Amino acid sequence: MRWSLKIFYQTMGKIKKKFSSFVARFFKKKRTRIGIYGPPNAGKTTLANRIARDWTGDAVGPVSEIPHETRRARKKENIIISGANGSTVTMDIVDTPGVTTKVDYHEFLEFGMEKDEAIIRAREATEGVAEAMHWLREDINGVIYMLDSTLDPFMQVNIMMIGIIEARGLPVIIVANKIDLPDAAPARIRSAFPQHPVVAISGLEGRNVEDLYETMLEYFG
Repeated sequence: MRWSLKIFYQTMGKIKKKFSSFVARFFKKKRTRIGIYGPPNAGKTTLANRIARDWTGDAVGPVSEIPHETRRARKKENIIISGANGSTVTMDIVDTPGVTTKVDYHEFLEFGMEKDEAIIRAREATEGVAEAMHWLREDINGVIYMLDSTLDPFMQVNIMMIGIIEARGLPVIIVANKIDLPDAAPARIRSAFPQHPVVAISGLEGRNVEDLYETMLEYFG
């Protein structure tokens, strides 16, 4: 009898432990890590700051008209985005350096930089591209791919990056940014990448960012 009670209590203890573990997993808020990728000056940090300020009140990093202002990935954790229907997703946002096939220090000279400073910036930008690719291989669960909607979306770097993201099987939302500019043509981006959702926004002015948040909930939630 005493042995039977011991077995009974041990069994009940195991069941209780498994049930508690199940409840903890069931009610745990889903958290995902989203990388913001794209060519230099597409508006990645502007969007990262917009998302962070809208949902946490903080910013992620500085912005500049000079390409490759972001040369190291910056992360903002525990951003909780909620939708119109009450659904939420908890995510970390990773603002990555601009991805390009070539970094030329002469480009920075056009912005008034001294040669030594431009060379250093070019080296750091090249290292930043490598870091961005490392994040994509190891630590990213989904991608927001930023494009300047005033530019040709069929650039080599965009075709390459979308191909890599697809090969990794990651969900991706393409953002056609800078629709506040007169030459913006988000329809070109939709025609270039019809296999993925495209959301046209102005990260600077905040236009259509609510549409982006709802799309993020749908694809990353």
